[in-house]
Amino acid sequence: MRSILYIIAVILVIGWLLGVFVYSVTGLIHILLVLAIISLLIGLIGGRRA
Repeated sequence: MRSILYIIAVILVIGWLLGVFVYSVTGLIHILLVLAIISLLIGLIGGRRA
């Protein structure tokens, strides 16, 4: 389960980078970064409990 969250986080960060540098869509693309950070935090917190 943790590896899936990391994969999702990496995909979202890559999408955020592409959106910022290629498409220059500022408002909506930052949601991807926030989602990536949240999924990493859930992975780290959930990993410590198990």
